[in-house]
Amino acid sequence: MQSNQIISYNSISPEKVFRGSQAWEHGKESIPLISQRPLLLGRSKATSQIRAKLFKELHSLGLKPAQAELKNDCCEQDLKNISKISLQNNCDSIIAAGGGKVLDAGKLVADRLNIPSITIPLSAATCAGWTALSNIYSPNGAFIKDQSLKSCPKILIFDHTLVRNAPPRTLASGIADGIAKWYEASLVSSCSNDGFVQQAVQMARVLRDQLFIDGVEAFQDSSSDSWIRVSEACALTAGLIGGIGGVNCRTAAAHPIHNGFTQLKFSKAALHGEIVGFGLIIQLQLEELYSSNKLAKQAKKQLINFLNELNLPISIDTLGLADTSATNIKKACNFTCNYQSEFNSLPFYISEDMLYDSIINTKIHHNEKRYSDIKI
Repeated sequence: MQSNQIISYNSISPEKVFRGSQAWEHGKESIPLISQRPLLLGRSKATSQIRAKLFKELHSLGLKPAQAELKNDCCEQDLKNISKISLQNNCDSIIAAGGGKVLDAGKLVADRLNIPSITIPLSAATCAGWTALSNIYSPNGAFIKDQSLKSCPKILIFDHTLVRNAPPRTLASGIADGIAKWYEASLVSSCSNDGFVQQAVQMARVLRDQLFIDGVEAFQDSSSDSWIRVSEACALTAGLIGGIGGVNCRTAAAHPIHNGFTQLKFSKAALHGEIVGFGLIIQLQLEELYSSNKLAKQAKKQLINFLNELNLPISIDTLGLADTSATNIKKACNFTCNYQSEFNSLPFYISEDMLYDSIINTKIHHNEKRYSDIKI
């Protein structure tokens, strides 16, 4: 007997994915098939030469491209400005070339204007080039909400030659963000009866193992085969897992903790995955203290050692919040635990005070490394 089921809709993947050292050369030939007047979106000075090359080659394809730059993060002010530029130039697609905030902004503007999006990740720091989801921030970088989109990008071009230009720190951040798929999905979705969710959780386990095996070598040597496997795992496979598993296989505690911390002022700029990685440590500590997971303590130790090898923050101090007041930490906890937060999907109860105590009591000593600000 067939049971009644609620219809689920999954935006699983981009229509076309080009990956490899010549991905741009091959992938660009598909752009004129869907667009004649694309808007090329970017942000940082660090990627300006790459974008200039892309812009020139779009012209060589016989297209009439326009350009725009993200001024802040993926915030409403920028989104409105980009939409205005797109409409003024009669653009029929958005090509987003950059890091996660640029990719999210490009996808969201395209979604609002009902035109195709094309993503060209210039780092492996997130899987934003893949997904039908965008995060919206304030101009100062404070997380506001995520926004589901009607579809994944039309085309994704993951060119190894372009991505290798990104600082190793961005790959380390991507590894932390990618490995979170397993820790979060297995916690909130392991008992799901949905076959897609079950399969996505197991894919997340394989992804975790791949990152544990190859992550350090990839971080240390961008010419290695490990770098290829790891960068594609972070930028592509992590997005595929989210597409298959959907909203029920996306976050538990680490990402909501990230969202809370973005409400604070950091002494040094922290990347998305760096905050998520520290959020994972807190998540495992919560599991150790308040759940029946008897392996949480060992898993936390393994994770800390791994993040340490990647020069990732493993304490409040190394995250850039050493001078943050107790009041502000509690403010972040309040945001993390708000009634709309996915933090409430945890299979055990955690109050704001419990979360605060766990953050404050994470006494880990780590040799802090200073990084310059990175915007991609």
